[in-house]
Amino acid sequence: MDRSTLSESLHPLEIQVLAAFSPSDHVLSDQHLHERCQLDSSQLSMAVGWLVAKQLLEIKSETVTFWVSLTDRGKEYLTRGSPPRWILHMAEEAEQAGRHLTIPVLLDAGQFEPTEISRAIGALKKEGAIRLGAGGVIERTGQPSPTAEALETLLERVRDQAQDLLTLPSVLQAVARQYAVKRGNPQEPFRIEERIHREYRLTPLGRSVAVACQPGVGEEEISQLTPELLKDGAWRTKRFRKYTIQLRPPRTAVGRRHPYREFLDQVKFKLISMGFQEMRGPLVETEFWDMDALFMPQFHPARAIHDVYFVKYPSHAGHIPEPFLSQVAAAHEHGGGTGSTGWRYTYDRERARRLILRSQGTAVSARTLAHHPAIPGKYFSIARCFRYDQVDATHATDFFQVEGIVLGEDITFRTLLGLLTLFAREMAHAQESRFLPAYFPFTEPSVELHVRHPQLGWMELGGAGLFRPEVTHPLGVTVPVIAWGLGLDRMAMIALGLHDIRDLFTADLEKIRSMRRRLF
Repeated sequence: MDRSTLSESLHPLEIQVLAAFSPSDHVLSDQHLHERCQLDSSQLSMAVGWLVAKQLLEIKSETVTFWVSLTDRGKEYLTRGSPPRWILHMAEEAEQAGRHLTIPVLLDAGQFEPTEISRAIGALKKEGAIRLGAGGVIERTGQPSPTAEALETLLERVRDQAQDLLTLPSVLQAVARQYAVKRGNPQEPFRIEERIHREYRLTPLGRSVAVACQPGVGEEEISQLTPELLKDGAWRTKRFRKYTIQLRPPRTAVGRRHPYREFLDQVKFKLISMGFQEMRGPLVETEFWDMDALFMPQFHPARAIHDVYFVKYPSHAGHIPEPFLSQVAAAHEHGGGTGSTGWRYTYDRERARRLILRSQGTAVSARTLAHHPAIPGKYFSIARCFRYDQVDATHATDFFQVEGIVLGEDITFRTLLGLLTLFAREMAHAQESRFLPAYFPFTEPSVELHVRHPQLGWMELGGAGLFRPEVTHPLGVTVPVIAWGLGLDRMAMIALGLHDIRDLFTADLEKIRSMRRRLF
């Protein structure tokens, strides 16, 4: 593209940036361009990027600096003191009053978060400023606390304005980095921001083009035809900006279903095409259907608050339908005529009404068995479940399970293994799968299905097995029933080419659009 054509193709923002360079200017910084162009930072950055791409402008130098400033939490520290200083002050007051200062007392004061108090106590103890006496009593040793002093010094240094990190003493730099806002921990007193300072200069081609962009050179260029120009005929004497039809049009991002939603729909379509009927159940479930009906004893550790989310209000359901409550209670207490001795404890019918968030899709299967299912019959459910868990690449606190049961006189454990192999291959697109023995209170024998992820290696998809008579008989079913509950989120990771389960729910539209879509 020659100089004349290039000049005509420039955007008004590009022209403003070029016009900011006077004949005597060899180098201009970001700040100089901002002052001369009067453009906001996003417009200036965009125009500079265009000019660099067109080789009219080049970056002469680039300097990266790090600046420390206060967060809202830091301003609170200035008002009431940092956690280490506050703990030392509380210890001094307790000694003077003849009282014992313990960690529960500090927590009950409500001045700081438990994590802040724990970290401060650890630092003070490591420095020898405090010691923990008998009964967990916090006692001062008389030794100074470098951490408390450095924190207070840095808070004062950045009280009014941000400071260049590298100009601070090394002790304050270390404290700033230790107490700076990080991903997953926003409640910190300091924020470290990266600032990039650039200097630009015109290329030889850019300097020749910039001459025509100086104020007073050439006639005014119009980019839009307005009603005023048409009304008085002034458009006849104006020069209009030319259109460059060689430029690529902006990409239009059309609306479409989320890849994970597409995957769930495809799983449902596949199962229905195989002759399965869909089951449905509530998200808020009773302990009876979620656990008791599945022969899980009421003293099972999975019922602890660390595994199950309890509903605060209302806390209990109105009633549990009969005869299922009595028959399940009998199975728990003494077997109830199923050939089992049961768990041999006194069944708590009040606890059975306790409301929880559904922790497993098998609750939907239990409800289906109690409502006269077809025999032979095949049923499935795509159930959203909730469990307290540590979130990582393969775990989440809420997840989807594909739950299923098959009833019939001729159903065997071999039937189950064949179905699981089919699911691993057709739904998860797994190249390798394997079975491992497992234990579940409601199935015997039981098995876990594992598949190999290309990057993460072997991972569990879920459990399966043959329902025990203690589950089926109290619900009115006497034929063999195979059941499985597989993690759809993990299956989707393989099918969509993802390495982190959290990417299924990302807000990054570019990442969502780039997900691999695989049809069955």
